[in-house]
Amino acid sequence: MTRAAIFCAALLLGAGVSTVPASADLRVCNRTSYVLYAAAGYESGVQMLTRGWTRILPGACAVALQQPLNQPQYFLYARSSRAHSGSALAWGGHIRLCAKETNFAIDVPVGADRCGSDDAYLVPFASVSTGHAASWTTTLAGSRRYASPAAARAAGIARLLADIGYKTDAGGTANASIQALASFRARMRLAANASDTDLFDALETEALKTAAPAGYSICNDGQSEIWAAIALRSKRISVVRGWWDVPSGACAKALTTPLDYDNVYLLAQKHGNDKLVSGSTAFCVSSNAFEIYGNAPCTAAGFSTAGFASTNTKGVTGLVVHVGNDGLLPPAPKWTAARAAK
Repeated sequence: MTRAAIFCAALLLGAGVSTVPASADLRVCNRTSYVLYAAAGYESGVQMLTRGWTRILPGACAVALQQPLNQPQYFLYARSSRAHSGSALAWGGHIRLCAKETNFAIDVPVGADRCGSDDAYLVPFASVSTGHAASWTTTLAGSRRYASPAAARAAGIARLLADIGYKTDAGGTANASIQALASFRARMRLAANASDTDLFDALETEALKTAAPAGYSICNDGQSEIWAAIALRSKRISVVRGWWDVPSGACAKALTTPLDYDNVYLLAQKHGNDKLVSGSTAFCVSSNAFEIYGNAPCTAAGFSTAGFASTNTKGVTGLVVHVGNDGLLPPAPKWTAARAAK
């Protein structure tokens, strides 16, 4: 994600930029084969406001800011969905502004070098000069140029099918891709007249179940907001960090670097159930946001003790764990074209 290595950091603002007098907004179009999530920022008096995330499907456009544009410049950052395999991609520039893992609205003083929240961090936004136009459209593109929105859409479907494990063809229009899509539609029982949004929702959801980017992510598949903490233990010292606020249906990236531990310990709580995910391995915790190093007795250091559940990370560089209404969910099976065809 954003704090991991970024392998593509070019925001293409030349071709595809235009004013749109019929509406008053900042609009972003996606001419890539990736599902993208965009964040926008702007100055308002002495405050810098950032808002995100806006989901933009391949070949489609979406509104990142729904308001008349009265500033000479705005700021934009976009990243690829966590559902995609391979290296994460991002589009940005050199203006570092605040964002969060989940949907956010952040206001900080202009020029602030901190975000004022433990779960917020700085990412490199690009400047978008609108010339005081009331509306503006920016198109994001990558190294592969697609001739039309329809071509980007077809390539996006093929990419997500490949992320799930189906055999496809580049571009998404050849026989293998057509057969893979038909198989996926049948398995998911998608109606023949399902919208593009319904199709991409199903594809991205299934791909997220198998995605395991470098690091450690906590996904909330339950119906209530949860708070999570993790602990790492080496031969010499332990470190415990919390809390990540994870809304229903969202994910939080707790570690962004490749894993080199045999186990990551997890604690998750929700209102009315402080042991949603817990275990027998005890670590120190605090009721506020915390980062605790060392093995000193918890009470002597002013902390309480909680039992964490062990999640096996031996031999993997990334893991996504899913928490449901009643606790930790078993790993989702990785679908392949052969299994899907059964």
